[in-house]
Amino acid sequence: MLVLEFTVEPFSEGAPGPHVQAALDAAEGADLTVEFGPFGTVVSGPDDSVLAAADRVGRAAVAAGATQVSIRVTRG
Repeated sequence: MLVLEFTVEPFSEGAPGPHVQAALDAAEGADLTVEFGPFGTVVSGPDDSVLAAADRVGRAAVAAGATQVSIRVTRG
């Protein structure tokens, strides 16, 4: 199992901006656990699913206007 942690900037006060929501939507998958937090999101699941989600998250966030996407993958 892998754990993906990501943050998307710029930060917006209040509700998540469209770039954050796009990344969150991209992270969701049938075999993934997603925990959304105020300063980042944690995704865990099978290796291939998490690695595919990392690619989707980065692409979706940038396409929606993110200025920075930080992604960290660890064995969990």
